[in-house]
Amino acid sequence: MPVRMKDIARDLDLSVITVSKALSDRPDISAKTRARVLQRCKELNYRPNLSARALVTGRTNMMGLVIPDLAHTFFSELARGMSGVLRRAGFTLFISSSEQHPELERQVIDQMIARRVDALLIASTQFTPQTFQQVKKEGIPHILLDRRFEGFVSHFVGVDDENLGYIATRHLIEIGCRRIAHISAARLSPLAGRFEGYKRALAEHGLALGPEYVASTGHVDETGEAAGYDAARELLRLAPLPDAIFCYNDPVAIGAMQAILDAGLRIPADIALLGCGNIHFDDYLRVPLSSVDQQSTAIGIRAARLAIDLVNSDWAVRPKTILLEPKLILRDSTRRPPA
Repeated sequence: MPVRMKDIARDLDLSVITVSKALSDRPDISAKTRARVLQRCKELNYRPNLSARALVTGRTNMMGLVIPDLAHTFFSELARGMSGVLRRAGFTLFISSSEQHPELERQVIDQMIARRVDALLIASTQFTPQTFQQVKKEGIPHILLDRRFEGFVSHFVGVDDENLGYIATRHLIEIGCRRIAHISAARLSPLAGRFEGYKRALAEHGLALGPEYVASTGHVDETGEAAGYDAARELLRLAPLPDAIFCYNDPVAIGAMQAILDAGLRIPADIALLGCGNIHFDDYLRVPLSSVDQQSTAIGIRAARLAIDLVNSDWAVRPKTILLEPKLILRDSTRRPPA
């Protein structure tokens, strides 16, 4: 039989309320009594019934994080930043992957709601906000991460994606590139923002390019080396060739790098290459990859702090948008003399 709080109370000749207060570190319990209770709990390997506590307090001290891909560096760093903040505040973080599948994401969200998480943090793979409209009706605090929906008002923490696309493209222009291609993918808000920034930078510098200089992977493959390879090969069939390629993430850029090198071209002398995400091994590639840092760890930290505020607030908090500024990280793949 599992050890119950009343067993601890009986052994120490205390009331159950006194034991409960000692375990909750209440100030009206003496240090001596608290030490006795904690020692007896350790001796009997007592574990509190969290389900019962949740029924009383309405809180589970659990947060749910849903991400598209557990293996992708951006999301693992985001989760690590988030986990540290939540752990220090007494929360446990449950992490699940949607595997880039909208229906699986909906199932995972339903399961986390059923487990009564105190808040949901979600980097969504979906294209409409329907699921989150239902979450809002359930009254569960939720925060969208990295990806959001136009016209849907909710808490959001991410990077300024249009500015990201703009500073990436502007950098390529500043090193003398004039035929700057872009590899994107369909529909998700970060990629749309990066594409808008790319177009704005070209327009500001009077660079008109045909639509053939924008290649699409056709889907969002967050581990998309193969998709990047195929998209870059399409761009290498153009005449004239692009003299730079800006990719929507680093895995796609790694695939594009291989396609460029397989074609016998030099990086950056023939084609400069720029990714997004600043993953850890960018420095160790055959050509170290320039990238735009999305501040993944900072996104996790800021989102965790916001989630704690939402859970601890006694009233509804007006939806907040927290945008972090991207940072350009220069390496050999774009390191050539300025124009």
